[in-house]
Amino acid sequence: MRIVTFDIETSNWMSDVGSYDPADLSIALVAVHDSQNDTYECFLENELPRLWKILEGTDVLVGYNSDHFDIPLLNKYYPGDLSRIKSVDLMREIYTVLGRRLRLDAVAEGTLGERKSGDGAQSLEWWKAGEIDKVKEYCKRDVELTKKIFDHALTHGNVKYRDLGKLREIKLDTSKWLQERGSALTYTLGF
Repeated sequence: MRIVTFDIETSNWMSDVGSYDPADLSIALVAVHDSQNDTYECFLENELPRLWKILEGTDVLVGYNSDHFDIPLLNKYYPGDLSRIKSVDLMREIYTVLGRRLRLDAVAEGTLGERKSGDGAQSLEWWKAGEIDKVKEYCKRDVELTKKIFDHALTHGNVKYRDLGKLREIKLDTSKWLQERGSALTYTLGF
């Protein structure tokens, strides 16, 4: 089964475009981990056509807040329909059980004992300053943390976070995460 874990960094923010719709933003880059070859790679906006072949062969897309943010934004660029590819949005999975949203950093720290390398506002500053390598490393780090959390949840059936100084556990039903949903290809691009 081919799993692609991904994250997007934008070249602008909602206050820049006067909208709360993620699809109104512009992509700076997309970072992915492809389980097929166990590699991390980044694609700048003008390189996105190279990403389409990977997505066309993906069985499961994994992200953090990806169903609300990343997939609608990437779908604006993608000539097919990403909603036809099975996705696991870890933030949504946590929200379904806990009833509130948790930041990736909180779950990474509680579950893995690891932290993010920055935040979205810092990434946008780096982008605007032309520090593209810093944005790439930041985005790849978020993908790495998301992948590790996904793997942990599959193995242990839970993730953790700190709340008022106490480590709390969230049990997740991962039984359907890797169930096949038919063909991996969406057949929208003809690869």
